[in-house]
Amino acid sequence: MEALPVSGERPSHVAVPVQRAGATAARQRVLVTGSGGLLGSALRGAVTSRRSDLDVFFARRADADLSDHGAARALLARTRPDVIVHCAARVGGIKANAADQTGFLLDNLAIDTSLFRAALDAGVERLVYLGSSCTYPRNHRQPLVESDLLQAPLEPTNEGYALAKLAGTRLCQFASEQRGVTYRALVASNLYGPGDDFSSDRAHLVAAALAKVQAAHAAGAPTVTIWGDGTARREFTYAGDLAAWIVGSLGSLDSLPPVLNVGAGVDHSVTEYYEAARAVVGYRGEFVYDTSMPKGMHQKLMDSSVARGLGWSPTTSLEDGMRATLDSHLSALVTA
Repeated sequence: MEALPVSGERPSHVAVPVQRAGATAARQRVLVTGSGGLLGSALRGAVTSRRSDLDVFFARRADADLSDHGAARALLARTRPDVIVHCAARVGGIKANAADQTGFLLDNLAIDTSLFRAALDAGVERLVYLGSSCTYPRNHRQPLVESDLLQAPLEPTNEGYALAKLAGTRLCQFASEQRGVTYRALVASNLYGPGDDFSSDRAHLVAAALAKVQAAHAAGAPTVTIWGDGTARREFTYAGDLAAWIVGSLGSLDSLPPVLNVGAGVDHSVTEYYEAARAVVGYRGEFVYDTSMPKGMHQKLMDSSVARGLGWSPTTSLEDGMRATLDSHLSALVTA
């Protein structure tokens, strides 16, 4: 994990038009942690298209080491938020998780413990926590509903990360029940979109597929190697869709349950994601499978029907989302 230095600089701040469902025009102060990450970046884009005024503070790693309680307290003292959207986390793909279970568990526990304690001490009454579908049991019934959490063992390849995210999710429930606050955990499926991490050791499936297929296409390579047998299924949601819904829900968090699934509602096999990447890139080569490599949980499709009843309705197709993701990555390479 990269060091998270405490900086004397203030988090970036913008007064932007944001829709607050069911709210008046009164301004509220919003702190977004992890704003340099995938969802944090999408939230920055989403807030520009809403209606009512908000003061939004986007905090990146350079603004505060959130694993340090003193730095987290100082960040909240500077920004004085009415609501926090907590996206900061140490994340990575299957390779990175399996290689450092200890680090993923310790780092994410430290980040969440410091931020939650600082929020409660500062009297922040509303918080949105980004959970993860990896907190659901391995090889459990499909689709997964919120009550399935903690009902069976976790997938071992990313258990460290999952345990930390489970703790944060349960903390939202405990704090809401015992402290009278409105802390809501959104159990998100895997996310993808512009700004995704394409590095070989940290990329999740969509970015990894796009990166490998694009590299093979550029090199004229006849094949692309896929880990596992390609049959494992994953649910991916376009980050921009989730960001827009979060921004639109900030004024009505009381109407959300403490834990809520938010996913695309459909999954695809690993091979199907690579086929979509091949179509987006225009690659004509073939796929080969390395069955000696781990493939993770076979399926973890979530039931997001409760969220859909509360207005959640993702609209971005897989092909359109993957094309936007690749275009953003290639543009960044040109300007780097």
